[in-house]
Amino acid sequence: MYANRGFTEKDVPDQGGRTIVITGANTGLGYEAARVLAGKNARVIIACRSPHKAQAAIERILALHPEAEVAPLELDLSSLASVREAAAQLGREQRLDVLINNAGIMVPPYELTADGFESQFGVNHLGPFAFTGLLLDKIRATPGARIVSTSSIAHKRGKIHFDDINAERGYNAIPRYAQSKLANLYFAYELQRRLEATGDPTLSVAAHPGIADTELSRYLPRSLMLMAPVFRPLFNSPAQGAWPTLAAASMEGVKGGEYYGPSKRGETAGPAVRVKSTRRSHDPEAARRLWELSIEMTGVDPGI
Repeated sequence: MYANRGFTEKDVPDQGGRTIVITGANTGLGYEAARVLAGKNARVIIACRSPHKAQAAIERILALHPEAEVAPLELDLSSLASVREAAAQLGREQRLDVLINNAGIMVPPYELTADGFESQFGVNHLGPFAFTGLLLDKIRATPGARIVSTSSIAHKRGKIHFDDINAERGYNAIPRYAQSKLANLYFAYELQRRLEATGDPTLSVAAHPGIADTELSRYLPRSLMLMAPVFRPLFNSPAQGAWPTLAAASMEGVKGGEYYGPSKRGETAGPAVRVKSTRRSHDPEAARRLWELSIEMTGVDPGI
């Protein structure tokens, strides 16, 4: 149905009866996904660090869709204590149909999370790994559930530095961002393999937004920021950047292990279609190694 033209927010089917959790949904791609899904009758939970920003996002959505059901959840992915508390709160939900791991950071200065992890690896991979692992039983108990991991075209240059995972020997922000985005795909694909091995119909899928004009780029080098006005017309808007996520989360016929991204200009813009990730991202041995390392670092075993 979408093979020729791609998937946009107009194609999102009715989401009535579904509960959808979106991390980082107070702004950018996450907000746009929340806006669309709430408008399609899903119960949307906006999980982010700031309760004030979550409430502001909710008010914006309610201004567009007064009958929408949207709730806040405090979640700081840089703190495993916060991740555990947020997961405990969601454990009281009757169902979790979709978890969209959207929140992330991009090329910040070197810093460590509350638990001592290099921030991009901690926030972009370990936090979502732990959050998903803690919620997995609830998700698997919900018929037709999906887990969506957000990667990036930057994964193509990614490599997992197993011998220096916290960048203690030196920090270069861009390669470390690429590492975290490759880790997102390793996680998504390994989770799907494990679900399939148990005969579980829950889907683990991934998406990337192309190049979208969002707050995520606030740490980019000044030289690149100065060039942004020249290239901004080529970027996806945040609403357009959310289309691959919406496809992965809601499109009929999605299969586990699939990856969605923009269809035009080298996957940087346009409606969402199924795309391919690198050969490296499909390395099952590296993915298993990362899975075990993630359990060791977070203390969370998804139990699958």
